[in-house]
Amino acid sequence: MTAEDDSYAVLGALGEPVRRRLYRHVAGALEEVGRDAAAEAVGISRSLAAFHLDKLVEAGLLTVSYRRLSGRTGPGAGRPAKLYRRAEGEFAVSVPPRSYDAAGRLLAETVERAGLDLELQAAAKAAGAAEADAAGADLEEALRARGYAPFRDGEVLRLRNCPFHALAEEFPGLVCGMNLALLDGLAGEEWSARMEACPGGCCVALSKN
Repeated sequence: MTAEDDSYAVLGALGEPVRRRLYRHVAGALEEVGRDAAAEAVGISRSLAAFHLDKLVEAGLLTVSYRRLSGRTGPGAGRPAKLYRRAEGEFAVSVPPRSYDAAGRLLAETVERAGLDLELQAAAKAAGAAEADAAGADLEEALRARGYAPFRDGEVLRLRNCPFHALAEEFPGLVCGMNLALLDGLAGEEWSARMEACPGGCCVALSKN
């Protein structure tokens, strides 16, 4: 099988509605999720949740660890629970095939070499502000629609996912600066964006002004 075939197979695993709901729940959770909690979250039996969760593991979308949830150890402590979390890999499919990632890397390299960071940030902030005007006041919904997977941490909005992860790994200064400017524009006057990385997620956090 080719890499493209693998991606089709992986994303095909999400075609089943219950499986898709389970994946969204686990992927959006801050901590590992057990079978009981996952089943309760989507309103299905534990055995059905276990079946679909393990299918998501087979597809490479979730990973597994084992831990005793009671905190007890030694004889009589019971078997460790099977826990699930989002896998680190990413998958993308385009029909027909496209190479947006290659174009993104080439553009990022060109902008970085030309020293156009400030121009990129200005364009990103303007784009974020324009989207905020179009979307209205619901910042969390706008972030969710962009794939940031926002969650509340007290008064702070943190972002579980970085939509630009691959480019940010290769061009961290350029892409994270662009991302900060984009979110600063999207945040409007009620929120402020700053660099404060969420472990395993986005480099930006947002706070109420």
